[in-house]
Amino acid sequence: MDRHGFAPDQGTPGTAGWPVIALERASKGSLVDKIVAAITEMVASKELRVGTKMPSVRQFAKCNGVSTFTVVESYDRLVTLGLLSSRRGSGYYVARQELPALLSPALATSPAAVDALTPELYSGVTDALPVGAGWLPPEWYGEDTILDAVRQAMRIPANRLRGYGHPLGFPSLRQHVASTLSDELLPVEPEQILLTHGATHAFDLILRTLTKPGDTVFVEDPGYSNLHSLIRHHGCHIVGIPRGENGLDLDQLAEQAKAAQPKLMFVNTVLQNPLGTSLTQAQAHRLLALAEQFDFWLVEDDIYRELTPRGEASLAAMDGLRRVIRVGSFSKTLSPVLRVGSICASASLLPELVRVKMLAGLTTSEVNERAVYHAITARPYKRMVEKLVAQLDAGRERSIEVLAEAGMAPVARPRGGMFVSAGWPEAPSQAWNGKVVADLALKAGILLSPNEFFMLRPSPTIWFRFNVAYTDTPQLHGFLLSARRNHG
Repeated sequence: MDRHGFAPDQGTPGTAGWPVIALERASKGSLVDKIVAAITEMVASKELRVGTKMPSVRQFAKCNGVSTFTVVESYDRLVTLGLLSSRRGSGYYVARQELPALLSPALATSPAAVDALTPELYSGVTDALPVGAGWLPPEWYGEDTILDAVRQAMRIPANRLRGYGHPLGFPSLRQHVASTLSDELLPVEPEQILLTHGATHAFDLILRTLTKPGDTVFVEDPGYSNLHSLIRHHGCHIVGIPRGENGLDLDQLAEQAKAAQPKLMFVNTVLQNPLGTSLTQAQAHRLLALAEQFDFWLVEDDIYRELTPRGEASLAAMDGLRRVIRVGSFSKTLSPVLRVGSICASASLLPELVRVKMLAGLTTSEVNERAVYHAITARPYKRMVEKLVAQLDAGRERSIEVLAEAGMAPVARPRGGMFVSAGWPEAPSQAWNGKVVADLALKAGILLSPNEFFMLRPSPTIWFRFNVAYTDTPQLHGFLLSARRNHG
């Protein structure tokens, strides 16, 4: 055995021939991080050589006293880092001896290290400048309209205080959502709308309904970081499909789909987070054709639709909800505190989604849903959204100018929305990468979201997602100039 208690030679399950890693369970960090770090160090030190077959998920879990989900996520992260390869029907093997430029044993847990920023990035309770956050200043949303809607929602009739509310969600809001979608995208009935606690809750219900541990799920890379963690939590194998300035790499998607047989794929059709780009009509048509060819579901993350002009590609509209499930949210045009999202799906699929929703948490908050209904049906709402789009457009252009003054260029030219992802051309290293810069920024009172927060694969450059509402400030400008100067 080596110093980790790992004996990589062949053996019998439950004997010394299989891995036993000394995991310091009382120390900080998840078990996944500790397993990934230990195996990464063993690869780097050549204790595990190229071609070594790893134990099966069940064998590793049994010998180390961890769940199979933990092992699946650990192996999956090591595959993403390029240290292991997965061979269908055979198992996992050590794939390379050298580490990627961004990775060393000390940085093997970088996803978790970046996750340490998430409480500040999502809570809104921080004294730091929230440059990397996903919310806008309250005054950008239209405070008076929202507060008035909340007050009206609190006048809920007494007879509605009995029971848990409708399993599908507040009927009037579902009717309004169905009517709006029917006017703008495709014919939808209220019975095809399921209300959720925001988009992330919708993603969770979809994964619970359509996947089982071991299934393959495709995502965009870069993409929504919480979704990556959620997919792993469900024990699924996550595969990133590169997305950049010109949209998705559909050739690679076809190649990966042929090899991996995915169960479903999550896609931001318009104003993708974090790049702000949108798929063309031609790309959307080919994506639908690939989903048909390889028989997988498409989950259209459509939460930015109201911030983009009419006429942009819509997978749900093109497909008619045959193999597309549309997820919506009101967090980007109203306050995210309200936590109301929606799933729009075929009439045949929705009953099972409702069943899973009830099993996982019964119903959603009718008070929140009433508040959203009052807000979006109020006379000022349309003007409020138009004003918000204009503010975002101005803020985005100014952000690109400010970032250029600090030597940073957009990773992709955004088509609209809340974010500009931009960075420096330097290749990352252990001493200079997005996580290092984000840590320095946090000490300076600035919350940044580095590229590691969004990517499954190492990035050739250092970049960050900037919220355009908070970018044009002397505090950020000064920090970026200082960081670049000190590194240079």
